[in-house]
Amino acid sequence: MKKIRLGIVGLVHDHVWGLLKEFSDLEEVEIIAAADRNKPLLQKVGDLFNLSTYEDYETMFTKEKLDAVLVCTENSKHADVVESASERGLHVMMEKPMSADFAQAKRIVSASEKHDTKVMVNYPTTWSPGVQLAHRMVKNGDIGRVHHIRFRAAHSGPKEIGCSEYFYSWLYDRELNGAGAFMDYCCYGVNLALWFLGMPRSVVAIFGTLARHYLTVDDNAILLMEYADAFGVAEASWSQVGKYPIHGPILNGLHGTIVVEEDGKVRFARVREEGNFRNVAEEVIDPPQLPLGLRNGPEYFVRCILDDKPLEPPVDAKFNLAVQEVLEAGLTSAKEGRRIALPIQ
Repeated sequence: MKKIRLGIVGLVHDHVWGLLKEFSDLEEVEIIAAADRNKPLLQKVGDLFNLSTYEDYETMFTKEKLDAVLVCTENSKHADVVESASERGLHVMMEKPMSADFAQAKRIVSASEKHDTKVMVNYPTTWSPGVQLAHRMVKNGDIGRVHHIRFRAAHSGPKEIGCSEYFYSWLYDRELNGAGAFMDYCCYGVNLALWFLGMPRSVVAIFGTLARHYLTVDDNAILLMEYADAFGVAEASWSQVGKYPIHGPILNGLHGTIVVEEDGKVRFARVREEGNFRNVAEEVIDPPQLPLGLRNGPEYFVRCILDDKPLEPPVDAKFNLAVQEVLEAGLTSAKEGRRIALPIQ
């Protein structure tokens, strides 16, 4: 059996530990080495996975024979790593979002296309059975034409929920993250809106530091996406008290509504014609588990490499270039206080 020899670049995104566990569960993967400038994180990853460690990823690329790379650096460093890895023919999976700004995202796509490497942006929402079921239902026309989609991502704040200082220190840095809660969490809503509805024609965004006043970046944000016949709403908050009752996405169609609940179940309401009467029937669906190869990001990434299949929305690089374009337009809208048309001129 051919094994994918995996290197890790960056350990400062706390999602890395869960992703490494998922990679280590795959018999087709051999985790070879990790690179990060923080010695305590290198010590931790070395103890957990018995691998070689480096303080510089270029050195790791030179000394180790790799097939693919997991990138969990600050958002602003993704483009540098992808360019270096792609030059060596290495496939790349990075944790969302794609980059800190649109210019960096374009560099990522350019490097991937130039060197014919697979570049994946891992959005954890993609591997939700409820979200996958909702997507199939919408494409099947179960609620008619969708005219509204909403997704709210919220918690009480990176520091408040116990993220490591290595993680929240760069989330709170505008240059490294791209913004604050807006980039960290509105990206989910944009990724989903584009997957369900495609590219909007304009956006309006507002954000501010409403509750966590020790921050120099936003802790709450709202991004509105305008389509020809639909609205999309992406909300972000780092000041949510308690669990939000409806996580989403919430999809409203001409003939019904689909809500992916916090527990992963899908609430489905639809209009039923009964003689001269129109009734609304509602049910709660427990979505089926996803098949092998689609249960999480590492599984999908490895399968696409081994089978030489192209990555697909909503995690491929080209798709996420559009996501970054919408986010960039949102940043401009919030800064200038006006609606921004797409595509960006």
